[in-house]
Amino acid sequence: MTSFMARPVLPLGRRVMGSSRAMLNTASYGPPGFGGAGMTMPPGFNAKAAQQLRAPRVPEKTAQTQTQPQPRRAHARDDSLNTLGKTMPPGYKAQVAQLGVFEIPEQVTGSVGDRALGKALVRAWRQDGIIQIAMSEAQRRLMEDAMAASRRFFKKSPAEKAACVDSQSYAGYIASGEEVTDGIADYSEIFTITKDLDLAEPRVRAKWPCHGPCPWPDVDMKTPMVRYNDVLGAEGEKLLQLVEFGLDVTPGSLTRHTRDGWHHTRVLRFPPRNATNGRGKEGRGIGSHTDYGLFVISAQDDVGGLFIRRPKEDERFANWEKSAAGLREDDDGWVYVPPVDGVHTVILGDMMQYLTRNYLTATPHKVGLNTRERFAFAYFHEPSFQAVLQPLDGMQDKAASSSPSPATKTKVTDEIHYGTHFTRMFMRNYPDRVTTKRLLAEDRLSLLERPELRTMGAVPAVPAL
Repeated sequence: MTSFMARPVLPLGRRVMGSSRAMLNTASYGPPGFGGAGMTMPPGFNAKAAQQLRAPRVPEKTAQTQTQPQPRRAHARDDSLNTLGKTMPPGYKAQVAQLGVFEIPEQVTGSVGDRALGKALVRAWRQDGIIQIAMSEAQRRLMEDAMAASRRFFKKSPAEKAACVDSQSYAGYIASGEEVTDGIADYSEIFTITKDLDLAEPRVRAKWPCHGPCPWPDVDMKTPMVRYNDVLGAEGEKLLQLVEFGLDVTPGSLTRHTRDGWHHTRVLRFPPRNATNGRGKEGRGIGSHTDYGLFVISAQDDVGGLFIRRPKEDERFANWEKSAAGLREDDDGWVYVPPVDGVHTVILGDMMQYLTRNYLTATPHKVGLNTRERFAFAYFHEPSFQAVLQPLDGMQDKAASSSPSPATKTKVTDEIHYGTHFTRMFMRNYPDRVTTKRLLAEDRLSLLERPELRTMGAVPAVPAL
């Protein structure tokens, strides 16, 4: 795994410079001719202004407690809400988030500062549905190298990109319009990086669903992407350790599920809105959805297009039981997350919601097309494909005590096999992909019930080559 130097967290009791409050403003931007108070919405994007987000509550300092760690102010490319709002895609009206930035320690040791930071992260996720963490200088360089590789790849001819597909894994190229959210094609153009397994690897030879090679176009793309993924994997493990402290659960309660984690990355390009391919709703990059794993660490360029919904008691969902695709796509209450230099954003997924019994919830999000093409990365930090998950001990009382809403007491599925959950999500998103057709034709779904696919670290017995 690639090593790097991360910025150390400040000692407990020291406050990072800047505001700890999440600052929002309602803004709407669009070209001349958009009616009303400046604009109308394209079909499917009715992101009207919502009530202002609550600012984080800062714990009072007492004789027994020290000041809790607070995020510093984000170093935006232009640190004014008006300018940040101007990066919003045309045709939208939404609040503009200006979040603080957390510093993650180089190592998580269980110190008083680590525990306090974990609790601060959990509070921020429960309030805003998203956090920002500062990139180290090494991370920034690797991100920039990966971004350059992404731009080179997407400039290749359609035939060159279409050749980068594997029939056993869901890795490789996904053409604009191929991904489907809630039955509607999205305009995003994607290269998915999954666990890169050689054809001779036992799990591939045993035809485990979704296992196979990553069809890289060339080493010029593979090398920077693998290095960046390795660094994000290390960051993901630290975040999981901090979340364990924030939830007051036994260390290892979350990280035990990520041994040989099914981590993967989506390298994304969004075309400008005036160059769409005639599929899906006009102006739509990716429709409203929640992500299927633990959390997603993402980076975006300076163009902008990400919208999220913060946690609300009256917006409950369980994507592992009933699809959350298209959730409140056209409703009010969306928040625009503008590009901020030098940060990763982190949003929670379905499995974190499941494990914590809704105490932490997956964040619905969507992407709109802007006036320029946009590039982004979404790294998914996941359980092992073989992991069988059950809600964490003690979370039922914590979730119930956090809210009087009866929604927190709803029945939770007894257990979830992550490999089955992942496979079903990808089959739903790519119903016409060669991988889905092969899964069905060879009845690979039936293999998901085998004991070795539900036992961490188990390797199938296959004949020698």
